[in-house]
Amino acid sequence: MLYTAYEMQRSWLNAASTMASVGAELLSNPALPFGYTGLGPVMASALKVFAHAAAPYGKPAFDIQTVAVDGATHPVTEAIVMHRPFGNLLRFTHPGLPKDAPRLLIVAPMSGHFATLLRGTVARMIERCEVYITDWADAKMVPLEAGRFDLDDYIDHVIGYLEHISQTNGGSRAHMLAVCQPSVPALAATALMNAQKHPARPLSLTMMGGPVDTREAPTSVNDLAMQRPIEWFRNTVIATVPLQYPGAGRRVYPGFLQLAGFMSMNLGNHMLSHYHMFKHLVAGDGDSAEATKAFYDEYRSVCDMDADYYLQTVEEVFQRQSLAKGEFMHRGTRVDLGAIRDTALLAVEGERDDISGIGQTKAALKLATGLAESRKKYLLAPEVGHYGIFNGSKWREFIAPVLEDWIKRHDKAKLKVVA
Repeated sequence: MLYTAYEMQRSWLNAASTMASVGAELLSNPALPFGYTGLGPVMASALKVFAHAAAPYGKPAFDIQTVAVDGATHPVTEAIVMHRPFGNLLRFTHPGLPKDAPRLLIVAPMSGHFATLLRGTVARMIERCEVYITDWADAKMVPLEAGRFDLDDYIDHVIGYLEHISQTNGGSRAHMLAVCQPSVPALAATALMNAQKHPARPLSLTMMGGPVDTREAPTSVNDLAMQRPIEWFRNTVIATVPLQYPGAGRRVYPGFLQLAGFMSMNLGNHMLSHYHMFKHLVAGDGDSAEATKAFYDEYRSVCDMDADYYLQTVEEVFQRQSLAKGEFMHRGTRVDLGAIRDTALLAVEGERDDISGIGQTKAALKLATGLAESRKKYLLAPEVGHYGIFNGSKWREFIAPVLEDWIKRHDKAKLKVVA
């Protein structure tokens, strides 16, 4: 019923959005006299804002066409190098990269948004690295015959992607960057691979705004997860994909619920952003209005998560903090963070992060008891919120250079297997 009600509402809003767009075009048409009155442009601007807010959003494209490096512009090539039902592995390269350029696997969050939310992350890191990224699938588009997908599968996928990168590059080891939620499974995968002395274990792991230990500076997101038993989540927010989608019958946590939760956390800010967009349109400041529209085009493009993955993440990461307590199990094996002895760790946090509190990501450095302190680093980005950690000017100019230097420092062991 939940999903069906949403689909009915979405159909109505699609029609309303189309009608508002038509009305805005008519009011802005220079051939019609109403557009020359004082009220015409104001009404047209209001209709444009409503049309944008109510419009449907599909999966965006990365659309990274070129990259500028040291004054030269190079064309960027995007390719699917590994296909799996729940997530492809994409590669971004350009001809300006040297043959021995570091290889970086960016692990995108499976948290209701598509991997394109990290477009700015990819665009910046491709300047000096051959970049791979996990392009997770929308669960409602994955047929039931593809099976289930949970946190254990997520870890297996990360390990498989690292293996693929190594095998297709002459045994060369890659670096890994986990943004937000995947900090936990990426750290677990790193520990498992270090314990096995896996030849494809990452040279370095950078975790940005990740909930490694949510007991540190808990946020409203953490509080919500702790206030209800796991059965409440199972019975209240899990829905069945309706018949019109390829994944019909799959149990999922719908992306529209995740979006509603994020929007409600900062509803005043979102309303103010749309009001500013309205003022920019009235004033004829198209560039500023387009910048706001571009952000919300990406922010409101959401996807569903398999119910098994969502529920296991809520229980293990936010309710039990099992990885931080040394109790996390992966297919019968306890994950020991003390086994990390070879992979360098960088933890990045934002001073104004209201999703992953200060200290939650840094906790990984303390938990990696077997790793030398010289192979650990912590960066607190001043005046940076959650999304500013991996996007925007402060990411490009302040955080990314630190990450590039960290990768460069630990790239020399690319082909060395440490016993």
